[in-house]
Amino acid sequence: MNRVFSPVQQLLITWLLLLITASVTLKALSYVGELVSILLSAALIAFLLNYPVSALEKTFLPRSLAATIVYLMAGIGLLLFGLTVVPPVFNQGRQFIANLPNFLDSAQQQLESFQLWSVEHNLPFDVRVIAQQILAKIQAQVEVIATRGVSKGVSLVVGTFNWFLDFILILVISFYMLLDGKRLWQGITGFFSPKIRSGLTESLQRNLQRFISGQFFLGLFMAVTLTLAFLALRVPFFLLFAVFIGAMEIIPFIGATLGIGTVVVLVSFINWWLALKVLIVSVAIQQVKDNAIAPRIMGNLTGLSPVIIFATLLLGAKLGGLLGVILAIPIAGVVKSLVEIILDPTLPPQTGSFFHNPLNTEIPHPANSVESKVG
Repeated sequence: MNRVFSPVQQLLITWLLLLITASVTLKALSYVGELVSILLSAALIAFLLNYPVSALEKTFLPRSLAATIVYLMAGIGLLLFGLTVVPPVFNQGRQFIANLPNFLDSAQQQLESFQLWSVEHNLPFDVRVIAQQILAKIQAQVEVIATRGVSKGVSLVVGTFNWFLDFILILVISFYMLLDGKRLWQGITGFFSPKIRSGLTESLQRNLQRFISGQFFLGLFMAVTLTLAFLALRVPFFLLFAVFIGAMEIIPFIGATLGIGTVVVLVSFINWWLALKVLIVSVAIQQVKDNAIAPRIMGNLTGLSPVIIFATLLLGAKLGGLLGVILAIPIAGVVKSLVEIILDPTLPPQTGSFFHNPLNTEIPHPANSVESKVG
């Protein structure tokens, strides 16, 4: 190949083959999307729990016992969360849905009052047509939800049962991944050369751990601070709205903004002045989070431009839904690190073989090894 193609042609052909391989792989994965989601979810749980397990393992506990202890502690934590936070949030959500028709009537009255005020002051605002269309669509959706029949209820029960089975399967798989994750990862990356495998592992640990833990703490910060702020402002359903915005933080970069916008619109159905207060307080807390807390927790996670980040989020949503959105940014960081490794003149493939045959147990001669070439 070196005699036939120039270096530029070799680079173009290599990237073309990589793009074709990636396209075929994504097409094949689309047929087993649910299985891939289960495996990725289990791998993500095992990855996050590996840190406390490794810490306990350093105290000379067997890994199986350390994993069991961590799983029990995580289960107790989820149980406490489910007993303390979920019931009031669920109760406020149920009350909000029950009162939604009244809120829509209130919103319509406020829009009519605004229209009369604009006419009296000769302002060029006419929101009646748009408001009627929006409120009519919302009202129709509310009626559909309220009048769901038995078949919808059966579908909901079946869907919940399937979700419960998937959840149990994810927990079981993640536990075994946690026990044997190191050997499993070595088997997956065994066809890369040692230098590439080491760089890929380090990049994945750095990007995934920093991103997932960072998004969790940022969401927790938004939920706690907004709960206190909304409570002080006497916002109806304050806990529901605060937890919703905190949960939306799981969507990178735009999640909190979408959550705040949604809450402001909903509160505006009740009271426009209160909605303005909610907007000001929420944006102020978001700015504190983005400028004072997020840089300390996450740093410059990927070094990618905002355009590439948003394109990555859209691609992740298209391929994997919410899970794809969550994993899009750390995976983009890993790809960027891998590209930097490939283009590094001191690393393979410039200084040696990019791939490694895991079946080849022959020890390379020092004169031909990658390390000797780098040195």
